[in-house]
Amino acid sequence: MARAFVALGGNLGDTHAILRQAFEALAALPRTRLVAQSRLYRTPPWGVREQPPFLNAAVELETAMAPHELLDALLGIERAAGRVRDGERWGPRTLDLDLLHMDGVVLHDEQLTLPHPRIAGRAFVLLPLADLAPHLELPGQGRVDALLATTDTSGCTAQP
Repeated sequence: MARAFVALGGNLGDTHAILRQAFEALAALPRTRLVAQSRLYRTPPWGVREQPPFLNAAVELETAMAPHELLDALLGIERAAGRVRDGERWGPRTLDLDLLHMDGVVLHDEQLTLPHPRIAGRAFVLLPLADLAPHLELPGQGRVDALLATTDTSGCTAQP
């Protein structure tokens, strides 16, 4: 079993309900166990600024799935939540699931790069990831807590 971390986010529809359903879907993946989930964070939009704020979270999984198999499962959960990948980056979405890291896996191909290449400097990823694994070392990027210490978190708030 490998330890994997997945980021969750969304800003369209009933985001609280969509994220709850995503947690349940992640927990139900075959050969996978949901170990922990972070708090929810309300975060300002990133990239395209003219859109509603996001709710973001992260989960820690133990899985026997291979990286590409897990990625395919995540994309299926997104589709079930109404996500349409139309090529627009950083725009509004019902649900976004990003495979951030799998222990012992460094990978770069057309479909997947691990660890995720854009973790550093993104408060909407680092805040929930730090809830789960502040001392996690991301190959080529550094420790989660050290990355978070140098990241602007203004406008980000933990949700009750």
